[in-house]
Amino acid sequence: MENNTEVTEFILLGLTDSPELQVPLFIMFTLIYLITLVGNLGMIVLILMDSHLQTPMYFFLTNLSLVDLGYSSTITPNLMAGFLTGDKVISYNACATQMFFFSVFATTESYLLASMAYDRYAAVCKPLHYTTTMTTGACACLAIGSYACGLLTASIHTGNMFSLSFCVSNVVHHFFCEVPAVMALSCSHRHRNELVLICLTSFHIIFALVVIFISYLFIFITILKMHTAQGHQKALSTCASHFAAVSIFYGTVTFMYLQPSSSHSMDTDKIASVFYTMIIPMLNPVVYSLRNKEVKSAFQKVVEKAKLALGLAL
Repeated sequence: MENNTEVTEFILLGLTDSPELQVPLFIMFTLIYLITLVGNLGMIVLILMDSHLQTPMYFFLTNLSLVDLGYSSTITPNLMAGFLTGDKVISYNACATQMFFFSVFATTESYLLASMAYDRYAAVCKPLHYTTTMTTGACACLAIGSYACGLLTASIHTGNMFSLSFCVSNVVHHFFCEVPAVMALSCSHRHRNELVLICLTSFHIIFALVVIFISYLFIFITILKMHTAQGHQKALSTCASHFAAVSIFYGTVTFMYLQPSSSHSMDTDKIASVFYTMIIPMLNPVVYSLRNKEVKSAFQKVVEKAKLALGLAL
């Protein structure tokens, strides 16, 4: 019982202890974060500026970019500061805050991707009813519902976690306050808490995946029934970017949580978490801009307007 002192702060072990890697990793993650900020903010501004992009698909894409910005900003700046200063201590309240917002954005992104899959289903399978199905009110309800699920889940996860006592160790074997990594430090009986975590996370992932799978099943059936190559190409192009984003997001989630226990390691979790929390938010704008003619056209218009304004100024 000599260690029965309540924990007031945590120590994040980070990605590596090698001194020679601190500066290169700081530079790399700074570049990733800057690209994420520019890409997602650029996507939001582009959609808001171009009237041709004021459609349900781009409404959801704007929210996805906001969530990706939140994702990255919750984790990356703290990690970068650790590389630069060597200070890996995070207060009890800051850890709870980071965990809360990470859970909010993770759950919200999952439901936004499911909403976007339903939107693509309505566009491809029910094109004549698309404008009456995906109304402004319907889109707003889906987006608000996604954020509400994120907030509710984060409240449950954070409350569930910090109802536990931490009195043995405060060293978190991760680079941020992820729920399982912090829960492993508790000196309380945590069977019920682990069960709540598993059930709630599984429900969100399975529900969103079922919606996405059913939506794309109907989409592919509809595409197979099309008799023209032009129809095939148009239907595939409208879904390609979203399908790529879904594959990247859930491919990483599957790798993290469904790998065999025999091959499970903390180092593997850290690498997967880097991809999950930092690389995906950076890739999403790239995926949607490279695979989307409308986004490219809108970007070209903005560049031309900027050149014209610069020419007039000079």
